[in-house]
Amino acid sequence: MGFVILAINPGSTSTKVALFQDEEELGRKELPHRAEDLAGFPRVADQKAYRLGAIEALMEARGRRFEELSAVVGRGGIVDPIPGGTYRVGPLLLEHLHRGKPWEHASNLGGILAEAIASPLGIPSFIVDPVAVDELEDLARITGLPELPLRSLVHALNVKATVRLAARDLNRDWQELSVVVAHLGSGFSICAHREGRIVDVNNANERGPFSPERAGGVPALELVRLAYSGRWTQQDLRRRLVGRGGLSAYLGTTDLREAAARIAAGDEGADRVVEAMAFQVAQEIAAMAVPLRGKVDAVVLTGGVAHSSDFVARVQRRVEWIAPVLRYPGEDEMKALCQGALRVLRGEEEPRDYERFAGGTGER
Repeated sequence: MGFVILAINPGSTSTKVALFQDEEELGRKELPHRAEDLAGFPRVADQKAYRLGAIEALMEARGRRFEELSAVVGRGGIVDPIPGGTYRVGPLLLEHLHRGKPWEHASNLGGILAEAIASPLGIPSFIVDPVAVDELEDLARITGLPELPLRSLVHALNVKATVRLAARDLNRDWQELSVVVAHLGSGFSICAHREGRIVDVNNANERGPFSPERAGGVPALELVRLAYSGRWTQQDLRRRLVGRGGLSAYLGTTDLREAAARIAAGDEGADRVVEAMAFQVAQEIAAMAVPLRGKVDAVVLTGGVAHSSDFVARVQRRVEWIAPVLRYPGEDEMKALCQGALRVLRGEEEPRDYERFAGGTGER
């Protein structure tokens, strides 16, 4: 019969749900949540019963029962820094998913909902490669100020899944590869992935290239001047850097397809901005060859922006001297969640215990 797995990926305004039998997808659905419904919950974790009810209603409407499940897997959220892998949802992990620190994030609900469904059934619940994955080398953490060390925030779920795809296509063990991965979505995570670990990353919110909605690295002293100019509140400036920066700030859109249409119509300004974005991506990819000591098996491009053949070509011509460029456009987080659970259920990988790594006391 194989393993039947329910994958749950909560977002700020929706919950994505997918059902798998082994690798075969039996169906998926994105359940939208109205802003006015969510507004009644003081904290993200308080949405548990509301979102669980929506999942239960979906299963009933599709004629499926929770009792047929072998495991439930949820998107991992912001918890203590931990290495990548598939983690069982235990008491401490559940507690940390509920606490919402250092900030609230919808992805924390992934493990909470998975445990709520799995526990009464006596089946395992997991999270896989959460946002909090931290495998950085110590040198990578050091910046120009001791008060501002580099934090590891990375699209780990898609990065790890894409490295496995590259290893398959290169006929290599994924834990032997040294690759630079550029996850190109609304934010850009560009990282050095060496022998199964993300040893350096730009941090998509704070450094590296600008992206469709994020400013990336900006001149520090000028940012200080802007912050004290009286024009902005702290919240406004944060939103300007993450949400209304990058392509949005220059062109008034976060949609690269719209920018491409403007370029095709002869808009030289749009062409210049998109070329600058590709140039900065290429710069960051080249920089990530340093942690790999120049021994790069491939440069891997993934994420939604990688659907753009034009943008990929702009990047590729600047980096193909480093290593062959592999392209895996888009991301399939639901399948990546399922695969993480499957590896444990099949005995191909040991599940990790959050307690071993929480608080920075475990291995890195």
